[in-house]
Amino acid sequence: MTFFQAIILGIVQGVTEFIPVSSSGHLVLVPHILGWEFSCSQAFIFDVLVQWGTLFAVFIYFWKDLSTIATAFARGVVQGKPLAAPDSRMGWYIIVATVPAVVAGLLGKDMIEHAFASPKMTGFFLLGTAVLLVVAETVGHRNRSMEQITWKDGLWVGFFQLLALLPGISRSGATIAGGMTRHLDRSSAARFSFLMSVPIMLGAGVLAFKDLAELPAAGDFLLPLLIGFLAALVSGYIAIRWLIAYLSKHSLYLFAVYCTILGLIVIFTV
Repeated sequence: MTFFQAIILGIVQGVTEFIPVSSSGHLVLVPHILGWEFSCSQAFIFDVLVQWGTLFAVFIYFWKDLSTIATAFARGVVQGKPLAAPDSRMGWYIIVATVPAVVAGLLGKDMIEHAFASPKMTGFFLLGTAVLLVVAETVGHRNRSMEQITWKDGLWVGFFQLLALLPGISRSGATIAGGMTRHLDRSSAARFSFLMSVPIMLGAGVLAFKDLAELPAAGDFLLPLLIGFLAALVSGYIAIRWLIAYLSKHSLYLFAVYCTILGLIVIFTV
């Protein structure tokens, strides 16, 4: 992988991780369209580790929220009152939302890696993302805020996150849709989606580091990873700011149309 390729893929990851058009799908399609060939294992590890760039973008943008939640969570555990404070409860809701994807990711790792090698399958999954976004806009009443989230909401959105293990199903799109079908307003659904991305991206990155260490000539792969990480961090931060502002006034239909068009192009041309 060249430095130029790492920069392009890092920007693609950063922008599409949060905008609901599937970062994993684009990371499969862009190399295919440009004729870049990577081994399946190398591509998968790069895709997962470069997500840490977007993870750091979440840390930077939501630092105040995350530090408040973490402090309240720790205080609640120490005092034996884990659910007493709203911010402490939010920490538990994020954990609850993470459990389904962790279990499925550990049990289905080989199947998921195989799916990343199929551009045509990605096209079908992109259509699935479009369907999720349309359903969210159709079903959601958008009359609940972040402060009204419960553990049932967290678990429900967590099951939607399962779908995002497949390339072409947007993680942000699936989880925002999950929140909206529980009648969260768009911005609140997006904020919860981004906060709950922290443990799942952190865990996936740790597992990918293990796979990276087992790659032949893994040291030669570190600099492109660093470049991709930085590109994803900067573009991801910009994407978060833009999307939250956008969703305060606009629907998800634009992204559904984009995923539909791209999915059909992929299905009929790849």
